[in-house]
Amino acid sequence: MNSIRPASSEPAPARSENEPLSPDRPGSPLEVFLAFLRLGLTSFGGPVAHLGYFRSEFVERRGWLDDRRYSDLVALCQFLPGPASSQVGMALGLSRAGWAGALAAWLGFTLPSAIALIAFAYGIARYGELSGSGAVHGLKVFAVAVVAQAVWGMAKSLCPDRPRAGLAILAALLTLVLPSSIGQVGAILICALLGWWRIELPYREPVEHVSYGVSKRAGVIALTLFAGLLVLLPVWSTTSGASIASLVDGFYRAGALVFGGGHVVLPLLQSTVVPGGAVSNADFLAGYGAAQAVPGPLFSFAAYLGAVMHGPLSGWAGGLVFLVTIFIPAGLVLVGALPFWNVLRQRSDIQSAMAGVNAGVVGILLSALYDPVWTSAILARADFGLALTLFGLLLYARLSPVKVAALAAIAGWALEFLA
Repeated sequence: MNSIRPASSEPAPARSENEPLSPDRPGSPLEVFLAFLRLGLTSFGGPVAHLGYFRSEFVERRGWLDDRRYSDLVALCQFLPGPASSQVGMALGLSRAGWAGALAAWLGFTLPSAIALIAFAYGIARYGELSGSGAVHGLKVFAVAVVAQAVWGMAKSLCPDRPRAGLAILAALLTLVLPSSIGQVGAILICALLGWWRIELPYREPVEHVSYGVSKRAGVIALTLFAGLLVLLPVWSTTSGASIASLVDGFYRAGALVFGGGHVVLPLLQSTVVPGGAVSNADFLAGYGAAQAVPGPLFSFAAYLGAVMHGPLSGWAGGLVFLVTIFIPAGLVLVGALPFWNVLRQRSDIQSAMAGVNAGVVGILLSALYDPVWTSAILARADFGLALTLFGLLLYARLSPVKVAALAAIAGWALEFLA
């Protein structure tokens, strides 16, 4: 979650409560789907790049909304748990074509990457030796570079002072001691409380309120469903003892508790699918590396895991079920927050607590960088050298993740050949 952009000091024009973002004409779900399908096929580079693509497409090219309103929407989605770029897309579809437009935006933006990753999972499953190949090991090393880049960038923006740096270190230590979902959730809660208590943020001028046609009643229902599932799914998992219940609970919780960017989903999903044997750690990291090389949201990684796992669901069915499961909380919390955003964003205590959560997220990701990412991929000096090279290409040379992933696979194959 990045800092909220301050608004312009110019007064906003008066607007009626239910005025749509694009007052000239409503759109159709098909129009929304095709616009987002184009982005789903071409939007490489992660959530920050996605937001840039969205601005170019919907502010500059199509004129669905202006910069001020787009900035407000981005601020909201960066404040919420879940994949910010996907939530921005859902909100744009909602404002353009209603509830069907929100679904169309999500489908168009998500399906291309999900289909590509499910296909990759079929390749892993059919050719078992592929998961142990040098090329796949190169993708695991690439995952080290990607997570290191995420930690580097998030630490600079989310831990700019000593208190937040301290919270990041605390969260990293807690999740190293308790490498499970309990440790991760506990770290987030502790950092939220400490942030609320100790972090003081400068005053930010409120920006213009925008209505998306969601009533407060609908918002309350959505938030109730969001919280209810977060509580009831673990109960179902515990009382039934069924593996499918445990997996659904884990994927939903991962989607509900991710703050600060899609990469944070890595430790939450790893603790869900690897310890129980649904997915091997080698296949997990290979898929994570492949997920960097496809366009669209990183949460599509759930489709790969559902397709490759051993259990009651697998293949296409598993991929689609767990893809939907991980995105449900993002949609619910977005709909729940839209009617109340104008009040929430002006409360300094809420902003301080969220600053603490974001610092904790950096620590959780730092812990994940060590285990499972580093411990599973860096097995020799050559691996470390390759990871360092890939990190430099991503951070300083600013090469496309697709190109760097391809180089990683080729380098991994070459190292295997020379060994």
